[in-house]
Amino acid sequence: MTTTSNAEVALAGLRAELDLVDVTLLDTLKSRIDLCVRIAEHKREHGVPMMQPHRIGVVQERAARYGAEHGIDGTFLRRLYDLIIEETCRVEDLVIDAPGTDGRRPGRDTAS
Repeated sequence: MTTTSNAEVALAGLRAELDLVDVTLLDTLKSRIDLCVRIAEHKREHGVPMMQPHRIGVVQERAARYGAEHGIDGTFLRRLYDLIIEETCRVEDLVIDAPGTDGRRPGRDTAS
């Protein structure tokens, strides 16, 4: 019969704490995507181009500043935000092209 060591119990507790942080991270990511859907609906209704390159720069710069202030690698944050932005652009495209729209996309960036 084996007994659980204090180190194993402590590790299990830390992992449970990490699991909770992961759920918060995923919930926050879902909230961000949900908000991007609302933004895409607004863009569709008002003929605003989906692609807003200056906005991407603002988001990337904010992440870089956060990383520098909190000791998180800037390259990691850039890669993370590249993925997040790629997904939100995909979702915005789906919303803007949603059935029930007239099929036209006023102001759509033709370069993308």
